[in-house]
Amino acid sequence: MAEKLSKAERTRQFIIQTTAGIFNTKGYAGTSLTDLTEATGLTKGSIYGNFENKDEVALAAFDFNLDQVKTLVDQNMAKASSCYEKLMAFVNVYDKINRSGSPRGGCPVLNTAVEADDTHALLKNKAAIAINQWRSRIAELLRTGIENGEFHPETNVHQLSISIVALIEGGIMITKVTDDNSNFEHITRTVQLILSQIQINKA
Repeated sequence: MAEKLSKAERTRQFIIQTTAGIFNTKGYAGTSLTDLTEATGLTKGSIYGNFENKDEVALAAFDFNLDQVKTLVDQNMAKASSCYEKLMAFVNVYDKINRSGSPRGGCPVLNTAVEADDTHALLKNKAAIAINQWRSRIAELLRTGIENGEFHPETNVHQLSISIVALIEGGIMITKVTDDNSNFEHITRTVQLILSQIQINKA
């Protein structure tokens, strides 16, 4: 049986879940204490009785939003059999996020990186860690594909893994700015083309 959360833990979880979409949409600087109290229905004292400050709420909200994306990726990858299909799962998930608006605000890594690169060191570090973990996961799939004979052994894993991340993140940014999902469709086809070029065709 799962361990029951204490009242304080439930309140803390409620604050994170309720404010995560606000931080991801309005950003750290754009999210006020009033936003947090109005969304949660709690007082300033209640919020700061569970979190030391706004920074701590924002960092927990980022983790929550990122976990939502990771869960979507894991679910899509579980349906894939080949490394190619697993790699395309990353692209497909972000296409779904762009179209559905869930998690609210879109990609937390892009949103946080754009806002916090020069203004909030802690959030910038969170985004940097997420990018590196993402790149590492893609690199691992590429290496597995090489070992399985699915991809060419001369594939530059580091170069390709960070390039796929950059294509996806850039595609998200352009799609959001233009409000045109067809832009991300071009990114999807570009990633497909790149991966097809490293595939080993088996008779």
